[in-house]
Amino acid sequence: MEKKFTNGNSMTPARITLKKGKDQSVRRYHPWIFSGAIASRKGSPAEGDVVEVYASDDTYLATGHWSPGSIAVRIFSFTRCEPDREFFRKKLADAMQFRINTGFAGSDATDVWRLVHGEGDGLPGLIIDIYGSVAVMQAHTAGFWHLREMIAELLPEITNGLVKSVYNKSEGTVPFMARLEPVNGYLAGDNAGSSAVVKENGFKFKVDWEKGQKTGFFIDQRDNRSLLRQYSKGRSVLNMFGYTGGFSVYAMSNASVVHTVDSSASATTMANENVSLNFGDDPRHRSFATDAFRFLAEMKSEYDLIVLDPPAFAKHQTALDQALQGYRRLNAIALQKIKPGGILFTFSCSQVVSRDDFRRSVFVASANTGRNVRILHQTGQPADHPVNIYHPESEYLKGLVLYVE
Repeated sequence: MEKKFTNGNSMTPARITLKKGKDQSVRRYHPWIFSGAIASRKGSPAEGDVVEVYASDDTYLATGHWSPGSIAVRIFSFTRCEPDREFFRKKLADAMQFRINTGFAGSDATDVWRLVHGEGDGLPGLIIDIYGSVAVMQAHTAGFWHLREMIAELLPEITNGLVKSVYNKSEGTVPFMARLEPVNGYLAGDNAGSSAVVKENGFKFKVDWEKGQKTGFFIDQRDNRSLLRQYSKGRSVLNMFGYTGGFSVYAMSNASVVHTVDSSASATTMANENVSLNFGDDPRHRSFATDAFRFLAEMKSEYDLIVLDPPAFAKHQTALDQALQGYRRLNAIALQKIKPGGILFTFSCSQVVSRDDFRRSVFVASANTGRNVRILHQTGQPADHPVNIYHPESEYLKGLVLYVE
């Protein structure tokens, strides 16, 4: 009897057999199978279909979603499984329980957090962020695009009624070669509109999940925004690539001046709204819709705390060298311009840039300025963006907090 899999195809799963000696990473629970490791394929899986992976000696290794690209299989189970509704309900429930145990779900002060973080939660290719009672879902693989409606139905259940609406924002994230013609829109619950005001550590933020970047807000900088507040008291703060003003709002709690810079006028407008939500019409804050490099080059040495949180300079390994040059250039300008005794918060969100790569780039930038620089903190992503210990690539956010003499 044929199995009916959750992507809608009535079929037994295709069988992927690896080359001899190419099974070690899978046995160490790394969730990716690269195309070059595959010896043979039994069956003709379409992109997003469920496949089973075997070693050259016919030992079962894993089950995952098939893709015709460089990463051929993204593994969601290392034990034999029936990838049906109950299987994924359990995976989502485990992700929810992790957020309850770590204090993210149910906090009165924070109602914006990540429920599913891809490989970090054993669901590679799936992102789900919570904004109050709205879940915003992004499928980065065809496999989870096929499962979107089932997942949307499960979310109110596994969150014990917290999620009332599910918005699918996968139009820009599913592989275009899959020709799925995705369209963003609500999958479950009431149409909650395109935005809401949420709370993070007691601060209010307006989030627009339809038009905003990613799912609408950079949730992954929560801990770093809190750390910023420890250093911003009485300082003049420059928030570069400020987007909708997350770092700016935290700095406004105790800084003397806060300026937000972003190339997008709509982003700086939202930053102004977020500052007003928390501090009213406060003259300490100004925003500038302009190119970041131009602003840095033309500014005087007027800031003693600078935040550099640029978009990913490299999304693929081929762009790594160019990205590292960009980080060196950006940090060198900021280090040259910051006041003596200043604090620099600098970040990379490029997955292909390792922690060592980023630190080396900032080291070169520091050496080129000739200033004495000390590392105060080395930061990363918060616990609701968990790093799978078997998948170091999931540690994408790297940060340094520097004291500049």
